[in-house]
Amino acid sequence: MNTNPTALILTSSVPASVTNDIRSIKAPVEIPSGWTWLWWTLGALAIGVACWLAWRRWKKKAALAPPEVVVPAHDRAREKLRAALALIGQPLPFCTSVSDAVRVYIEERFNFHAPDRTTEEFLDELQSSALLTFDQKQTLGEFLARCDLVKFARYEPREAELRELYAAAVRLVDETQPSPPLPEGGSDPAHQSSITA
Repeated sequence: MNTNPTALILTSSVPASVTNDIRSIKAPVEIPSGWTWLWWTLGALAIGVACWLAWRRWKKKAALAPPEVVVPAHDRAREKLRAALALIGQPLPFCTSVSDAVRVYIEERFNFHAPDRTTEEFLDELQSSALLTFDQKQTLGEFLARCDLVKFARYEPREAELRELYAAAVRLVDETQPSPPLPEGGSDPAHQSSITA
C-alpha cells in the first residue's frame, strides 16, 4: 500500500479548483450609524406633520366656507316674473317669459314635467293629478291659453291684458307656494292664541 500523501492528492478524482479555498476579497459592508436612522426618522416625522397641518388647514377652510343657499322655487319664479315685466312693451317675449316662468315653477314645485310639453298635453295630465285645486287648474289653463294666443296666433294684446297675465301668474305662485314652517314650539301661534282666549 502506498502511504505517500502527495500521491493520494494526485490520484484523487477531485479537481484542483474545488480544493482551492482562496477566494477574492469582498467590498467592506457599511454598517449604518445611529445618526443615519435618526435623520430618516426625523424626515418622515416632518413630512407627516406637514401633511397633518395641510389637512387641518383644508378642513378649517371648508368649515368656514358659507353653506350653499338654496332658493325656493316660488322665490325663483317671482324673480323671473319680475324680470319679465321689463318686456311688457313687447307682447311675444313677455308672454314667452311669463309662461316659461310658470311652467318651470310647476315643474320645480310639484316635480311635474311641464316645460317640454305642449299646453294640451300638460293640462290633460294635470287634470288627472291632485297637485292643484280645480280652480287653480282652471286659472292655469286660461293663463296658458292666453299666452299661447300671443306666442302662436300672433295676437297683440294691450298692456292692460299683459298686466292681467302677470297678475294671474303671481297669484298662482302665491297660492301654490309651500306654507311656512311652524315655529320651534311646534304649534301655530294663531292657534295657541285662540286656545288661550
